[in-house]
Amino acid sequence: MHTALPVLYSFRRCPYAMRARFALVASGQRCELREVVLRDKPAELLAASPKATVPVLVLPDGGVIDQSLQIMLWALGRHDPEGWLRPARGGVGEMLALVADCDGDFKQQLDRYKYPERHPGADAAVHRAQGVGFLAGLEVRLREGSGHLFGARPALADLAIAPFVRQFAQVDAAWFEAQPWPALREWLRALTTGAPWLRATLKYPPWRSGEPGVAFPPA
Repeated sequence: MHTALPVLYSFRRCPYAMRARFALVASGQRCELREVVLRDKPAELLAASPKATVPVLVLPDGGVIDQSLQIMLWALGRHDPEGWLRPARGGVGEMLALVADCDGDFKQQLDRYKYPERHPGADAAVHRAQGVGFLAGLEVRLREGSGHLFGARPALADLAIAPFVRQFAQVDAAWFEAQPWPALREWLRALTTGAPWLRATLKYPPWRSGEPGVAFPPA
């Protein structure tokens, strides 16, 4: 399909793809969304990026951005009406450092907590305990930051980290609710029930080669 719009290969439940969709919604950057079935990845996705995972953004000039944070920065660099790159406290570098903590050790603990059967020798309880430090740190930051990670309003770090916290919370919701993290739970609730999140995570049918994708963000 010939189009003047960027093409986003995405999967609704992938936290990395969610990041890209959040930023596109916040920026208002239009694109053609192609929802991918991960067990049957289209040849076009594989040709665009050797990493063969979502998200992948193919620009009209043929350029490819296949890292979730880079897609966020690209979209928000074009238009950032909500000030996601201008947090009330701190700056982009500090936000990216916190996101790196999320994507590093915390993500490793999350994977082994959520899917111990995929990691030989993993003990879900041990990895849950090892992930607690990151979450407890977020609780402190949220209390000190007036409800969001870098101040009183959402910014890039909030939406980049929340999908992973949500996954952690959903593994054992009763356990998560029992932890001394009221600010973290309220932050997660507010983000996941807000209009940007709901617009970004609408369900779309799988894309098939030769068919047009979906206009995104939704009106």
